[in-house]
Amino acid sequence: MASPNSEVAPESDSLYESDFYAWTQRQSLLLRNQQWQQIDLVNVIEEIESLGRQQRQELRNRLAVLIGHLLKWEYQREKRSRSWLATISIQRLDISELIADNPSLKPYLSEALETAYRKGIMLAMKETDLPQKTFLTGVTYSLEAILSESFYPGEASGLVEPNL
Repeated sequence: MASPNSEVAPESDSLYESDFYAWTQRQSLLLRNQQWQQIDLVNVIEEIESLGRQQRQELRNRLAVLIGHLLKWEYQREKRSRSWLATISIQRLDISELIADNPSLKPYLSEALETAYRKGIMLAMKETDLPQKTFLTGVTYSLEAILSESFYPGEASGLVEPNL
């Protein structure tokens, strides 16, 4: 018995390698028309799994950028800016939207925190020229604090309006 995609695997593999967009459109059409035998199953499975990994990576990256800016906020008080404030707010909003769109990613936040914190330190070091020893090696902010709209580490700033 032939595999589900054996009849078109060479053509689909070739299209998959030469024109990914055309391949996605063809696979979508085959799925809609329920032409199961012609679907490039191996590559469709690979791409679906890749989409899941991309969502986790996006969450981790946004968390790292957020943490990096929180570290800059804390350790370079004199350079705080509306731009940093905007980045912090936007990353929090984007993380919230990503979790709302993909609720199964919420438990991954705790797992991603350690990696995101290390990347956040690297970002803060690069953008501030502060030495690594400035930053504690372990995660110093709770996940709840990082994601809280009212959390800005360090001394109060006139840029942040107090919550009433």
